[in-house]
Amino acid sequence: MTINSSDLDFYNIKSKLKTYFKQSDEFADYDFEASGLSNIMDVLAYNTHINGLIANMSINESFLSTSQLRSSVVSHAESLGYFPTSMTAARAVVDVEITVLNNAPTSLPLNAGSKFFVTIDETNYEFFTLQTYEAINDTTGKFVFPNVTLVEGKVKTKTFLADSNIDVPYVISDNNIDVSTMSISVFPNGNTSESNNYFNIKEVATITDQSRVYIVREAMNGFYEVLFGDGNVLGQRPQAGNIISIEYISTSGVEGNGGSEFNLNEYTGEDYSTNISLVSASAGGSSRESISQIKMNAPLAFSAQNRLVTADDYTGMIMSKYGSYLRDVSTWGGNDNIPPQYGKVFVSLNFADGINEESKTTIENLIRSQLTSNLSIMSIDTEFVNPEITYLELITRFNVDPVKNISASQLEVAVESIITEYTNLTLSSFDSSFRRSNLLTLIDNHSNAILNSKMEVKVQQRLDIDSIVTDLNVARKALDPQSEDLTFMEKDFTINYPVVIASPDKDDHIIQSSMFKWYDKNVFVRNELGSTRLQLFDVNGDVKLSNAGFYDAAKGTVNLRALRIDVDGYLSSGLKISATPANQSTISPLRNYIIKLDSSGSTVIGNTEQGSTKVLL
Repeated sequence: MTINSSDLDFYNIKSKLKTYFKQSDEFADYDFEASGLSNIMDVLAYNTHINGLIANMSINESFLSTSQLRSSVVSHAESLGYFPTSMTAARAVVDVEITVLNNAPTSLPLNAGSKFFVTIDETNYEFFTLQTYEAINDTTGKFVFPNVTLVEGKVKTKTFLADSNIDVPYVISDNNIDVSTMSISVFPNGNTSESNNYFNIKEVATITDQSRVYIVREAMNGFYEVLFGDGNVLGQRPQAGNIISIEYISTSGVEGNGGSEFNLNEYTGEDYSTNISLVSASAGGSSRESISQIKMNAPLAFSAQNRLVTADDYTGMIMSKYGSYLRDVSTWGGNDNIPPQYGKVFVSLNFADGINEESKTTIENLIRSQLTSNLSIMSIDTEFVNPEITYLELITRFNVDPVKNISASQLEVAVESIITEYTNLTLSSFDSSFRRSNLLTLIDNHSNAILNSKMEVKVQQRLDIDSIVTDLNVARKALDPQSEDLTFMEKDFTINYPVVIASPDKDDHIIQSSMFKWYDKNVFVRNELGSTRLQLFDVNGDVKLSNAGFYDAAKGTVNLRALRIDVDGYLSSGLKISATPANQSTISPLRNYIIKLDSSGSTVIGNTEQGSTKVLL
């Protein structure tokens, strides 16, 4: 009999010790529990138990995938050349209008560091401006500052005296630092009038012995430490006696997101009237990268080797640098695109909630200028593609046991909540799949009053009519500024679905649209029974146009020919076109498709099963 030194169960170890002793003649009939030898075996078992724990933990902490301590995960990531991201500060954009009521000057500054306050979930947060804005008097004493960027947090400064030892790190004892806002100035020989600026090594393209760079990384205790070059390979280092000034923003991270009603701390009182209009609510704030995120992102960054070759390289690099603004990223090569476009890489960004269009454009431009232009293969262009939203229409029916004291209406509310929670947790991101059986299992297991359930699934794409009409009007006015806005439009549409559409059926319509105006009549599109041909029907079900297009089941496309839509009296914000998929059990879109639930198009119907009711005569 042998004892496993890595066994972690104390009583199991002690039991094996007893078994071992009983193999010898002198302890064959020994009563271990009533003897002093039991205490000795407790010590031996405890010692073996502790050694097993240490051995197990040591082995686990030796690998990135099995590490449990954050310090170990961070260390392994750094060995792969990956530095986990810190907290990031939320940012908002506002328009500020200040009216000077008495003795208005010709110009008015909104200085860098001007404080704004906002309440989020009953907690006050401080925002400030990073730069100075200047406005001119409009002759009425009004000063307008458009698109003022606000950052959440407080500016802090740490000062160190440079050491001659190149291995000495300069530790910033602040867990809430936003590393991306860090700036370092070095003052030679205590001279505070002149300084040299140092730059983050990750933002420098080339490094020489004269470069002024620094490395910032997470220390073992969770704080951040700054290291400088060795004066040779990694550039200059501050000389002994120099003063090192490190300025950064200490932020609340994700808690600063969602701010909308801002108040200015300056220009208050009887002489001023201030009005702040929201352009973009505060967003982009995030917590420091979690252990699970580091384990996922570090190998991707290592495989990229700071260059962009494969689609995964783009995904890993973008999420590493701009993950605080994004939910996720989908990338694919031009050869995988439909239709193929060689010489391109397609990137689709799924932005976090609260990011306005201006900020989205800024992020895309930063990705181009800071990543793809410098790190991608020559002659490979980056093209950004908006996410395509595919909506699900779920018709859920279930039978209710009449013996149980639960009404069908009560269960309908509960089932609606289950469906909403399931879709929120598993969908709304790239590469997410809808699996009907998983959802039905949750519904069946919710209550023993639910006997069985079934679900019809349809996929829905939308045409944004308002945007289409706006674009058409802009194009018309570019050719003729005097042209009037369209009262109707008539054009071809091709709607792409991320799945194969069901073949025509003689009993059920496969394609169905929402209502819209056609020659001032309420109509909708659906396919002819048993055919892929699309027709236009009025509210009475009469055919108004026998050939409005067709759908291609294998390609997953709906083609509308010269569809006329009246702009005035349009009945909804978007034309919904629903299709029954060939496989209703699994919806797994590719590339830039994201699945969401259309709550308004989904219904839940509970039916009390009368057949199982027992009646006494």
